[in-house]
Amino acid sequence: MSAQNKIMDVKEAIDLIKSGDCVAINGFGSLCFPETVAIALGKKFLEEGQPRDLSYYFGAGLGESQEGRLIDAISHEGMVRRVVASHFIKMLGLKKLAAENKIEAYNLPYGPISHTFRAAAANQPGVLTKVGLKTFVDPRNSRGALNERSTDTLAELMEIGGEEYLFYKSPKVDVAIIRGTTVDVNGNVSFEHEAFYLDPYSTAMAAKANGGKVIVQVERVSATASHPRTVKLPAAIIDAIVVDGEQMQTMIEKYEPAYTGEFVMPEADIAKKHETIAHLTSGSGKKPRELLHKVIARRAAMELADGAVVNLGIGVPELVPGQAKEIGMSTNMYLTIEAGLIGGTPVGGLSFGAVLNPEMCQDTASQFDLYDSGMLDITFVGAMQVDGSGNVNVSRAGDKIIGVGGFVNLTASAKKAVFCFPFSGGGLKTEIGNGKLTIHQEGMYPKFVSSVDEISASGDFRAEQGTVTIYVTERCVFERTRDGMVLTEIAPGVDMQRDILDQLPFTPIISPVLKEMDARFFNEDVA
Repeated sequence: MSAQNKIMDVKEAIDLIKSGDCVAINGFGSLCFPETVAIALGKKFLEEGQPRDLSYYFGAGLGESQEGRLIDAISHEGMVRRVVASHFIKMLGLKKLAAENKIEAYNLPYGPISHTFRAAAANQPGVLTKVGLKTFVDPRNSRGALNERSTDTLAELMEIGGEEYLFYKSPKVDVAIIRGTTVDVNGNVSFEHEAFYLDPYSTAMAAKANGGKVIVQVERVSATASHPRTVKLPAAIIDAIVVDGEQMQTMIEKYEPAYTGEFVMPEADIAKKHETIAHLTSGSGKKPRELLHKVIARRAAMELADGAVVNLGIGVPELVPGQAKEIGMSTNMYLTIEAGLIGGTPVGGLSFGAVLNPEMCQDTASQFDLYDSGMLDITFVGAMQVDGSGNVNVSRAGDKIIGVGGFVNLTASAKKAVFCFPFSGGGLKTEIGNGKLTIHQEGMYPKFVSSVDEISASGDFRAEQGTVTIYVTERCVFERTRDGMVLTEIAPGVDMQRDILDQLPFTPIISPVLKEMDARFFNEDVA
């Protein structure tokens, strides 16, 4: 069948979406997001009041904290009834509606969401996994519900063979909205300009298995047939195709071939690329990292092993590869990101999620198979709060909704989890130099608390699994063992009683072989 039979104006395509539908969207932040379709759908609601009461189901957060852009274009009160996603902080409208109790909102881990698309595509009821046990998503805690209006349990606790599992229910998708690059003469869609695939096929098939519709936005139409190995969506499962010739690869880049493997960027040009992205990003890019953050990253890098499969969180963890090189540790690692890329160098700013010179691109569900299987050797992640049981919160700050992303999968499955964060925040003043650390003023916001606002990673779960869990700050290092939180290292120049123990709301175990952190870390440059 010719592609022309399914290519239609965006207004015609969005008429496939009816009030009350469950809409699944394939995207990651601002990447791969079908914004042309979203803008038209939001405009239709504002002009006609239809479609109403939609439910959204997707993995990664779909926003960049910009009003009216990306998911914010379809985040109007009355248009949305329910949202299930892994991350909320950059989705302005949906986050506000959830905080005001105007919609149902559920925060589930990214991995189970990805895997439930695959289950739905196969007409299976859901996914059984240990991911999420003893965290906020566990029904013994908050169920992942973000407000009083959200009363459903989307992950049920089950016992099989004497072991506990969570059963995540598959969504009933009515419409899947997906973005690709090219529709060929036969109506098949390929993704050659996308920074990654995510889960296009399973998202589309989740809709088809439920008798639903599939809308695909593309950049261009080809007069020839695509090579069969490049097709990700066959014409048979597509109901509508919308063409937008101005489609951007990221919010600030039309197309960078080094993200897709079409071109390998020379190592010498990568630093300049990072500078360009920082310049193009609204604001003036990221602020330079402080020496304090580098100290934390240097100590964290000591946990690397040659040839390890690694995942890096945002913030201080991003510095680990660079600081590993500075201190002479091996940088030979298989770097991965949840979206589905292995190898290469991740970029940030408004191109966040893309990777320069990746070695492999696979579906997100398959990437989470890699993590959940136990193949992930080490994950470096941040922490907002840590308590005396080694529980970590990254997903909620009081009443502020943030979301957990892939954090639960990573910290549940990694053989070693290294949490990297300053001991306190908001005004912490330190002096670093001459191989030592001096604390001049504590931050206003302690990271170590008596009880975390929400359990994003369970210290007890990791201890029971026998995995290694380490907490690295600028002044000390803890390890969560079966016995509890153990203080294993302190920084040179730090007074253990005044600067550590007196600042903790719990009493840690002091290691009988307490060590001093490497003095080399506490200098501007590592000699």
